[in-house]
Amino acid sequence: MPPQCKNLQEQVDSLLQLLRQESSLRQQDITAVQASLKKAISPEFEIVFAGAFSAGKSMLINALLERELLYSAEGHATGTECYIAYAEAPEKERVVLTFLSEVEIRQQAYALCEQLNLTTEIDINLTDVVKILAQGCSIIIEKEGGENKSERAKQAKALTLLLEGFAANRDRIQTVENATYSMEQFNFSNLKEAASYARRGSNSAVLKRVEYYCYHPLLQDGNIIIDTPGIDAPVKQDAELTYDKIESPDTSAVVCVLKAASSGEMTTEETELMEKTRSNPGIRDRLFYIFNRIDETWYNAQLRQRLENLINSDFRDTARVYKTSGLLGFYGSLIKKETTGRDRFGLDSIFVVNRDRIDADTKAVNRSENSEETPQFVNEFNRYCANSGKLSPSKFRISVNSYETPSENYVRILAEQGQPLIQQLIQDSGIEDFRTAITDYLTKEKRPQLFRNLADDLEDLCIQLRKQYQTIQRNLDSQPREIEAMKAQELLRLNQELQQVGQEFREHIAKEVNDMIMNRCDIFDTDFRQLQSRMIRRLDELLDGFSVEAAYGRTLIAHPRNATAPLIAVLVEALYYLANQLEDILIEATKSLVDNYFQYLKDSVRKSEYYRLLYRLLGNDGGIEQQLEELSQRVSRALVNAAGVECDRYVRESPRFYDEGTFSIYQFRETLQQTSQGFDCENMVDAQPAIRQLLRLDFEPKVSRTIRQTFRQTVNQTLKEHLLPMAEQQADDILQKYSQARDYLEQTLAQEAEEKIAKNLRLQAENEGKIQEYDRAVSGINSCLQAMKLHEHLLPVIGENSSVVVDCE
Repeated sequence: MPPQCKNLQEQVDSLLQLLRQESSLRQQDITAVQASLKKAISPEFEIVFAGAFSAGKSMLINALLERELLYSAEGHATGTECYIAYAEAPEKERVVLTFLSEVEIRQQAYALCEQLNLTTEIDINLTDVVKILAQGCSIIIEKEGGENKSERAKQAKALTLLLEGFAANRDRIQTVENATYSMEQFNFSNLKEAASYARRGSNSAVLKRVEYYCYHPLLQDGNIIIDTPGIDAPVKQDAELTYDKIESPDTSAVVCVLKAASSGEMTTEETELMEKTRSNPGIRDRLFYIFNRIDETWYNAQLRQRLENLINSDFRDTARVYKTSGLLGFYGSLIKKETTGRDRFGLDSIFVVNRDRIDADTKAVNRSENSEETPQFVNEFNRYCANSGKLSPSKFRISVNSYETPSENYVRILAEQGQPLIQQLIQDSGIEDFRTAITDYLTKEKRPQLFRNLADDLEDLCIQLRKQYQTIQRNLDSQPREIEAMKAQELLRLNQELQQVGQEFREHIAKEVNDMIMNRCDIFDTDFRQLQSRMIRRLDELLDGFSVEAAYGRTLIAHPRNATAPLIAVLVEALYYLANQLEDILIEATKSLVDNYFQYLKDSVRKSEYYRLLYRLLGNDGGIEQQLEELSQRVSRALVNAAGVECDRYVRESPRFYDEGTFSIYQFRETLQQTSQGFDCENMVDAQPAIRQLLRLDFEPKVSRTIRQTFRQTVNQTLKEHLLPMAEQQADDILQKYSQARDYLEQTLAQEAEEKIAKNLRLQAENEGKIQEYDRAVSGINSCLQAMKLHEHLLPVIGENSSVVVDCE
C-alpha cells in the first residue's frame, strides 16, 4: 500500500463522524463504505474456491500454483478447509495442521452411519466396531459398483477414510479441543513432505484445517487462497462450512468451480452457491466462474452445445468466465517442467508418488510386481490425442495403437511429439488463460479496484456533506450582521410568520376534523363507543325495570272518570317514559363527548410549533383557546338539541311495527288477547313480561339506528360545520394582529437580534471548522487515490471560495 494511504482509516472515520453530526444526514446508510474501507486497508485478501465436491477445486489450485499441495482424487470429498498464504522465502515454507476433535469425528461418523442405514450405536475407539463399520462400507461400495458410482458409495468411502484417519492419528487427536501441530512436530523437513501427508485421504478426513505457507508471487500482497469442502459433501457440516465462508465479511473474492461442463446443467447447490456469493457485499463483482472438466465437451457435441447455451443465458453479464481442464493443465505443466523420457515422462516419478498414496488409501493388495495401474491423466491424454479434435493433423501425426498399453502409447507419443504437443495440451486445457487472468487481477487490478470501490462509495457521502456545508454557509452569509438590520429583517418577516401561523392552524383543525370523520381519532372513537354502550345499557335497565302497574296507575290519574285503561294507553305511557329517559342519557353522553373532544383539540394545539411561534410573536395565543371554548359550548348546545329531536321520535312506533307477518304484530296480538280477559289492573300486570318484550321489539331497532347510523353522522356534520369556519376566521384574525405583534416584538427584538447575530457567528465558525476538517480528510483520501492512479475517482473538496457556490441538480 502506498505511504499516502497510511492514514486512510482515520480520514474515512473523520468523514463518517462529520456525517453523524448532521441530523438530516444521519439516516444515510454507511454499511457499504465501512465494508469497502475494511477491504481496502486489510493486509489480507481471501480468495475462496467453492463448488461441488469432485468439481476439481483442489486440482485447479494445484495448477494455479504449479505444485501439488492439495489432495485431489476422483470422488473424494475433502472436508478440510485449506489456507494457502505467502512465505517470504523458500526456506520459510511451512505447514500447520489442525485436527478434528474426537467429538467432531464421532458426530461425522454418526451422521454418515445414519445416512447409510448402518448401526448408530458406535464407539470409534473399539476395534471390533470399526471393523464392522468398515465391512458394511465395503459391502455398500461393492453393491453400488464402485466408490464413485453413486452418492451412497461416496458416503461409504467418506466413512471408511474417516475411521482409518482416526485410527492412524489417534495419538494426535484430542477429545474436545482441536489439536494444532507444526510440520516440525511431525519431523517433516520440507513443505513437500508435509503436503504429501495432508493429501493422503485418510489423513485429510480427520484434518479440520491445513495452513500452507508457500513462496509464490501470486500469494504476495496478503493474498490467501482457501480451498473449501464441497457444497454437496456427504457430511452436511462440511457443506455448511463452505456456505459460512462464502457469507463471511472476511471473504474478498470467490472462484466458483462448476461441474456444468460434465453434466450440461447447474445443480441446485451450485445455484444456491451463486446466490449467496452475489448477496455478500464484501465480494461485490469479484467473482470468477470456472467450468472445469471442459474436456468432457470435446467428445460430446450435445454436451458442448448445452454448456454454451448455459453460459450465454446465465453468465452473459460477466467477463470472468473460464473453461478449464484442471487435470490436463496441471499434469501437463508438471510434465513440461519436471520430466523427460528418462523417467518415462513422469510414470517413474510424479505418478509413482500419486500411485503410492492411492495404494495407501485403498490398501491395494495382490498386485504383482510388474503390474502398473494406469494414471487417470494418461488415459485422458491418450483420449485427447485420439478423439478430441483439438490437434491439427498437419501439425501432429499421432496414432493411439490398440495393441499397446495406455502407458506405452503415452510414452511413445510424447517421445515422438515432444514439447509442442505438451504445450498444445496446456493451451487447450485453459489453465494458462485462467492463471494469467487471476494473476493479472491479484497483482495489477486488485488494489486499484478496492480503492476505486471505496471512492465510489464515499462519493455520494461527500456530495451530501459538501452540499450541506455550502447551503449552511450561504444561509448564514445572507443573514444581517448589525442589530438594526436584523431588527428590520425580523419585522419584514413578521407578516409572513403571522400568515404561516394562521395557515398551519387552519390545516391542523382541518386534519383533526378529517381524522375524526375517518375514525382515526382514538380519543373521539373511544368516547363515542362509550356513548353507544351507555345507550344500550340504559335501554336494558329501563325495559327490565319497567312497571306496568305504575304505567297503568298514571293512565287512570290522567283520566279520573274511568276505572279501567286499554293496553294502548299503557303502551303510550311506556313510549313517553322510555323516550324521555333515553333522551336524558344521550344528552349527558353527548356533552361528555364534546367536552373531551374539544379538550383534546386544545391540548393538540398547545403542543404545536405554530402555537409556540404565535406566543413569541404576540405574547398570547391570539384568542385560539377562547374561540375553542366558546365553540365547544355552541356545539354542545347544537348536539343536545339534536339528541332531543332524535329521542323524541322514539315516541312513535317503528313504521314496520304493525306489518303483517312480523314477530312484532304477532307479539302485539298475543299481548292484546291476554290483557283483554278482564277489566281490572290484575290482567294488565300479569301481561307485564309480554308488554316488556313488545317494547323491546320496538325500541331496540330505533336505538340501534341512532347509535350506529344517524347520530354519528349528525355529530360529524355538526363539528365540521362549526370547526372549519372558525379555523378560517381565526386565521384571518391572526393576520390582522400585525400591529399588536410589531409593538410586542419591538420590546424584545433588540436583545433577540443580538443573540441571533452571536448565534450565527458561532454557527458560521462551526461550519467553517467542519469544512476544514472535511477538506483535510478528502485531500488525504485523494492523495491516496492519486497514488493508485485513480485520478477519475477523486472526491470533491470545498476549498476557500466554494462556500458561495451551491451544487444544483
